[in-house]
Amino acid sequence: MQKKHINDFTVIANERHTREFVILTLQHPGKMPEMLPGQFVEARVDGSNDTYLRRPLSIHDVNYDDNTLKLLIQEVGPGTRTLSKLQPGDQLNLVYPLGNHYTLPESDKVLLIGGGCGVAPLLFLGRYLKEHGITPRFLIGGRTTADLVELQSYEKLGEVLVTTEDGTRGTKGYVIHHPVMKTFEPDFDYIYTCGPEPMMKVLAKYAAERDITCQVSMENTMACGIGACLCCVTPTQDGHKCVCTDGPVFDSKYLKW
Repeated sequence: MQKKHINDFTVIANERHTREFVILTLQHPGKMPEMLPGQFVEARVDGSNDTYLRRPLSIHDVNYDDNTLKLLIQEVGPGTRTLSKLQPGDQLNLVYPLGNHYTLPESDKVLLIGGGCGVAPLLFLGRYLKEHGITPRFLIGGRTTADLVELQSYEKLGEVLVTTEDGTRGTKGYVIHHPVMKTFEPDFDYIYTCGPEPMMKVLAKYAAERDITCQVSMENTMACGIGACLCCVTPTQDGHKCVCTDGPVFDSKYLKW
């Protein structure tokens, strides 16, 4: 089992990308341990009287050369709003790395699909694949152009396809409406995805009908991150499992969706 750590990280940058999304860049106090794409952290929220539990956040990116990691935060409540206001020099206490991770494919034909805040783990995954000789392709969806975060970073790693619900950029509709998803015999063998559960359920069905491997990263509420509180339990083909310890990444065929 991978060792867990708890450290105070120093905020070195807070970049607001949209009305709802910010990216925090954090400096590790020493040499950063290995982290893998799909894993997450539990962040302690200091200074919020309405927040008593840590907040789970996907690891957005990692740089071992300067011992920094990035977290993509969507403001949805008091906890994430407090985190989004952190400024350079502030401290953020993290328990990490938690959960399992995406696994390397047996083919170089992969499509990484994210919607909303679900794009968070895909940048780190794309970089990891690139380092292992696989050029990823991304399909990213948002409600409107203003919801598309940091596209230029994904474009440095591979081709980026876009959908927006209002049609202001890319294909109009959801990710499943993009032309790359329209053929029954697509030119990819693996789907890696994270985002709203309805989106991932559609992708799981799509993959099952075409015998494509589909790995999904679930976004259940995870209060503790270590399997103690049981609030993130989900039904699987092998009984109920904790998303925070048995996941958050699952083969979609393993889930009882």
